[in-house]
Amino acid sequence: MASTREWILLTDADLSTPLAEVEKLLAAADRSAASIAIGSRAIDRRVVGVHQSAAREWSGRFFNVAMRAITGLPFRDTQCGFKLYRRDAATTVFSRQTLSGFGADVENLVTARIHRLPVVEVPVRWDDVAGTRVGPLSGAKAFVDLFTIRINALTGRYR
Repeated sequence: MASTREWILLTDADLSTPLAEVEKLLAAADRSAASIAIGSRAIDRRVVGVHQSAAREWSGRFFNVAMRAITGLPFRDTQCGFKLYRRDAATTVFSRQTLSGFGADVENLVTARIHRLPVVEVPVRWDDVAGTRVGPLSGAKAFVDLFTIRINALTGRYR
């Protein structure tokens, strides 16, 4: 919220997506006049260098199917931790954020849709980094968060 730059990059602390990939997000946002560009491992799985375990990949795919069904968002990978926000879009979205953890990514994209902020999904290089902190409890909470987001959206909380 305190950023003064035109664009704000959010990235995983383990840098599983190399910082140089920001050029892809900037170019896609520029081409499409998007306010938000999100990195995706799902659009082109060939750019994933080091894959997660099969169980983690399949649970991620299942989460994405559930996310699309519950929220109506069209994205194939909301959980890639590489997102670029134009400052005005970030202010709109983050000032309305109620969740922390993995659900916040989806919540922010639902808020963006409600405020008609254009979002583009861009394939980016991604490498799994050993020592992840994602566990069964945090994964389960993300599923519960989908219903919280749906209720919040229906009750006007993100307006």
